[in-house]
Amino acid sequence: MQFIDLVGAVSAVRHSHEIVVSASLDHIDFVAPVHVGDLLILKASVNRAFRTSMEVGVRAMVEDALGQTLRHVATAYVTYVAVDREGNRVPVPCVVPETEHQKRRYDDAARRREMRAGETQRKKELRAKLGAGWHV
Repeated sequence: MQFIDLVGAVSAVRHSHEIVVSASLDHIDFVAPVHVGDLLILKASVNRAFRTSMEVGVRAMVEDALGQTLRHVATAYVTYVAVDREGNRVPVPCVVPETEHQKRRYDDAARRREMRAGETQRKKELRAKLGAGWHV
């Protein structure tokens, strides 16, 4: 997970040309194990940029150096926020999808953002209902 966050952050910095902080690790699927000694390859791309945040998709694969094959082991969606040196949010450039694959990722990112917003609101309401001493 640390590598996923690091590679995702590099992608977000390259896109925004700003300092970024991790805001959320929205979803991660571990689909196969990674063993000690495996060559791990991670690829990340900014799926969509909003005003100051970006959703980055990260795909982790293991390479079989002898067989020259790649095996998918994990996928994650991480949200990063661009900030200045004082920690204030700063705007980021838009993502302009060109290929069908990029357009699908772009649209899917908007749907995931809506779901995150709904979940955030649900947690706020639950905390208010349970009282100040409870954490959700």
